[in-house]
Amino acid sequence: MKVYTKTGDKGTTALFGGTRVPKHHIRIESYGTVDELNSHLGLIRDQDINQHYKDILIEIQHNLFTVGAILATDPEKAILKSGKERLNIEKISSDDIQKLEDEMDTMNEALPPMTHFVLPGGHQTVSFCHIARCVCRRAERLASSLNNIEPIESHALIYLNRLSDYLFVLARKLTLDLQADEVKWIPEKKS
Repeated sequence: MKVYTKTGDKGTTALFGGTRVPKHHIRIESYGTVDELNSHLGLIRDQDINQHYKDILIEIQHNLFTVGAILATDPEKAILKSGKERLNIEKISSDDIQKLEDEMDTMNEALPPMTHFVLPGGHQTVSFCHIARCVCRRAERLASSLNNIEPIESHALIYLNRLSDYLFVLARKLTLDLQADEVKWIPEKKS
């Protein structure tokens, strides 16, 4: 199988279902940003961190491929003539969202309460988490914008929202695990 098809040489690409759209279409931006996020998660997973976090991250990466597939499907071609869904895969469920919430609750039990915003950084692995969190927020903004134009599955949007929260809590937990400094943002008062 060749990787290159030359079909996108004029600045268009095909959605799942065959519809061609410009490569700058909000739908392409949405799933492209989810793909970018997935790559950042792979970078975090490659770090020297607890195996449990690696296992959760790989599960999240699988779910992000599902989110990407949902975003890449033309809603007008989502249902086949036979009445079946074109995208014949398990979708993001409330259980997937609940798992992120449960993981956050477990990590939060070990963390000191937050009293201030924290500055990203302190350790390279923690910084990778903060970068992934920001990319996740961008993916969520794009998916939300797309949802205003062409509705998408609500669980996919909720999942991105919850995932950015998860990545923030993971960054804090890794700060603790790696014994890195968590620098609070304390703005200086005007004199």
